[in-house]
Amino acid sequence: MRRFDFIISYDIADSKRLRKISKIMEKKALRIQYSIYILYDATEKEAIELVSHLDKIYDEKEDDIRIYKIKNYGLHFGAALSLDNPFIF
Repeated sequence: MRRFDFIISYDIADSKRLRKISKIMEKKALRIQYSIYILYDATEKEAIELVSHLDKIYDEKEDDIRIYKIKNYGLHFGAALSLDNPFIF
């Protein structure tokens, strides 16, 4: 089964819904900014399960949740060594 990394970001209008979604995300993914998470090394099935939990809470007219599948090259934290080619570590 193939595994991927997913970036999940959200903008939730209602503070009650925001707290609920934030609690779910904190259990399933790693927060990298206030409303941006990475779901690391997950199967597509795991990502779909997370989306189904979020789908029960968010209001599609007021809220925005975005999920991006990214290529899995592993996590790299820190500063780039060269701004000419920031992907060389």
